[in-house]
Amino acid sequence: MEISDEKRKEGLIILGCPEAPAQVSLAVHLAHGLRRSGYAPVVAGNPSARQLLAMADPEHHYIGEMLDLERCIEEISTDERDYDLSFVLVHRESGVSYAGTVSVVSAGRVVAVVFGKEAEALASLIDFDCETVVAPAVHNPMPLKKAIDRVMKWDV
Repeated sequence: MEISDEKRKEGLIILGCPEAPAQVSLAVHLAHGLRRSGYAPVVAGNPSARQLLAMADPEHHYIGEMLDLERCIEEISTDERDYDLSFVLVHRESGVSYAGTVSVVSAGRVVAVVFGKEAEALASLIDFDCETVVAPAVHNPMPLKKAIDRVMKWDV
């Protein structure tokens, strides 16, 4: 499957477990950056993670389409849909697994955004092809924001 041949480029944000306080801010920041870069942001996550994000941006000024995480992975793996750029938010081992899956099934660029108290340990588990942004941010998302902006050149 070709990615975004004749339509607007799409950027995917995969949410992790909703218990990480910095995740909602990171997702809104990523959606804003994607829009500014010409991508239509699409967010995938479990129902609780999506609801937290929907509450933070009720009129979808930043976030766009929202999908069930399992359905999203299935669509990519069956070539039904793919994304030009995917961010996977990682603060648990399950996030590493999702990043690994997306790096295998997607033809687009994949960036694992690893954060939380165990960010360095989680980042050491990434042994597949993807870019990584790593910061031990838990409550304060600014170190991750700066790292993401540097990698994506959104700070220029």
